[in-house]
Amino acid sequence: MKRLVVILSLILSVSGFAQNFENEWTGYFSYVSVKDISQGNDKVYVGAENAIFSYDLSTQEIETLSSVNGLSGESISAIYYSDNFNLLVIGYENGLIDIVLDGDEDILKVVDILDKPTIPPNKKRINHFNEYNGSLYIATDFGISVYDLERLEFGDTYFIGNLGTQINISQTTVSGDLIFASSAEGGIRRALVNNTNLIDYEEWTLTNDGANWLGVQALGDGVYAMRVDGRVSEFIGNAGFVPLTDFNEQVVDFGVQGDLLTVTTVGSIEAFSEGFVLEATVQNIPGFDVVGQAGYTHNNTFYYGTEENGLLAIPFGTNQAQQILPDGPIDNRPFSIDVSPGQIWVAFGEVDVDFNPFPPTNKGISHFKEGSWTNFEFEEIFETNDIVNVAIDPNDASRVFMTSHNKGLLQIVDEQPIRRYDNTNSNLNSIDPNGTDVRLYGADYDRNGNLWITQSREAEGLIQVTPSLAFQKNDITDIIPNAANSGALGELRISREGYVFFGYNQGGVVGFDPSSGQLNVITEGVGTGNLADNNIRALEFDSQNRLWIGSIKGLRVLFNVGGFFEDGADVDSQPIIILEDGVPQELLFQLSVTDIEVDGSNNKWISTATSGVFYLSSNGQETLLRFTKDNSPLPSNNVQDIAIDPFTGVVYFATINGLVAYNGSSTAPRENLEDVYSYPNPVRPGFTGNVTIDGLTAKANVKITDIEGNLVFEETSQGGSVLWDTMAFGRYKVASGVYLVLITTEDALETKVHKIMIIR
Repeated sequence: MKRLVVILSLILSVSGFAQNFENEWTGYFSYVSVKDISQGNDKVYVGAENAIFSYDLSTQEIETLSSVNGLSGESISAIYYSDNFNLLVIGYENGLIDIVLDGDEDILKVVDILDKPTIPPNKKRINHFNEYNGSLYIATDFGISVYDLERLEFGDTYFIGNLGTQINISQTTVSGDLIFASSAEGGIRRALVNNTNLIDYEEWTLTNDGANWLGVQALGDGVYAMRVDGRVSEFIGNAGFVPLTDFNEQVVDFGVQGDLLTVTTVGSIEAFSEGFVLEATVQNIPGFDVVGQAGYTHNNTFYYGTEENGLLAIPFGTNQAQQILPDGPIDNRPFSIDVSPGQIWVAFGEVDVDFNPFPPTNKGISHFKEGSWTNFEFEEIFETNDIVNVAIDPNDASRVFMTSHNKGLLQIVDEQPIRRYDNTNSNLNSIDPNGTDVRLYGADYDRNGNLWITQSREAEGLIQVTPSLAFQKNDITDIIPNAANSGALGELRISREGYVFFGYNQGGVVGFDPSSGQLNVITEGVGTGNLADNNIRALEFDSQNRLWIGSIKGLRVLFNVGGFFEDGADVDSQPIIILEDGVPQELLFQLSVTDIEVDGSNNKWISTATSGVFYLSSNGQETLLRFTKDNSPLPSNNVQDIAIDPFTGVVYFATINGLVAYNGSSTAPRENLEDVYSYPNPVRPGFTGNVTIDGLTAKANVKITDIEGNLVFEETSQGGSVLWDTMAFGRYKVASGVYLVLITTEDALETKVHKIMIIR
């Protein structure tokens, strides 16, 4: 008598349509690392790390799909295009599934597997999709789930391990009346595909024992299985899968497309016809040093997905590859960014919470300008690893410096890396007496054009780099006696007085007065600085010369910057206290702050390591916006850095899963009113947002009247722009018509009249 087991059945789908953010956001994702490939609708679909691109086989056009369009931004593990239902199905490592409907316009998020509490989080990975008779068999790390592609809902889930346990299923395939399932830990099992009781594990027969089966595929009348070690076996009835041949390289993908079986290794791609007859192979690709990750065959062409070169299309009978790759940065894990009008520099170094740069991050850098990306490989930047800070010269945007927490200071001039300064060609010292270990971090410019940087494990750890590139060191041992042997110096910012402030991860915030050489420090504890934590990760001055301090355990503000070096002055920093449901709470309590930026309106953008981004009013009392991966295109709640274009107001977010930008409205103030404009203008029916009036001077008075002179709005600009909600002082929407914008500078010496058309 068969024993009954409790079977999980995902009958009712939990799903919803994703929001499209294209009107307010832009994605800058890297597509160089290809995880999976599918084909249909005369397109090749390519799953990169956390975004999709398609290649139109007729027009050769490339289109991208990312979190800005509604994808989750999670790590993609499998994709599949169904020609029968015109659906693109995307599976993720965390168990989420996105289904793209109606020509990329609607994205259905299916969270049944992701949210299922009976499945451990580490066993929800989507490994493979296989369509049969309208059902999509989803191979996962816990078993097989069946999804109805017509009704867009789940059916049963099969736990087919011994005694009905959860086991990893790498692939499924159907041949004749049999369904096969390969496992990386539980052999290969088969069952009658039309058996209505497949939820019973005893209906599945163990065909071959042993672990590490990469996949199983039906080709013609044959069924083939691939082991991780490269051995191919063929199904021979009662004998099970019998070894057929071995591949000498690591096999990374194994799949049937049409009447060909594609075997992809780290260095080659091959196609086999029925009977396992070799039809085409490519082993060396001139011009590309490839590491293969995915493969697909269509119309006598190999589509080879690589680790760093995107998708390569290689016709049968040749080894000449066409690279298919959307424009984007070199990597999807930006750590530091900086922006000047019209350009952005991105670095991909990394340190841990203790500022340890090892193991080293050996990646290049990326530069965006005039709508396109230029990427520099690791070798092109003099093998400068662990770049942690980017600083564009505010007086000359063609000069850029980047600090490395292992290899010194990288110099870029006219968009080209030209030199790296370290212990071999400057007076910078190395921790390693036999090599180069120069741990720089913080970087900021003073009003005289000097670049100030911090160096860890160095007695003279505060360094001034003059415009003539002289390195002038300052001893900090009066404040940090053991500076040469322990701790790390981090972020650095300079006040309007020219005071230099930097973080010391074991001792708080250190201040230095260059004019007197005086040092002071604030730390944790009331009376000694009142910091939330000594491990400081972010520093920023606002327009009122207040120093905002972010640590791994919260936020503080130092109001008395001018008195920082005065004896007996109160230099305790203060938390921001807000009311939540009438109860006083500390803003960002215990959150790890990663960066703080101030926009043209003196509002604060604050990023965190776990909770996304907060946009705060100038005093921090009001949260104007809050972005997380659940309500925005942020691909991760771990946001490493922020940069703001002062003239467009665009805010860039560097997350651990990619770079995105929000079309902010707070711009830097202008010197005059010559370039005042508004958008949208005209305001058309159905528009529900704010009209931005931009190009203003600081503290300009803005009045809006109707054509008869009735005042409907008035505000003073904080930066270079103001927002109008098209309401008359918040009481009602104004009617259709022409509205006059009357602008007066703070000193009343300049005026401007601008017109806005409202169409209801």
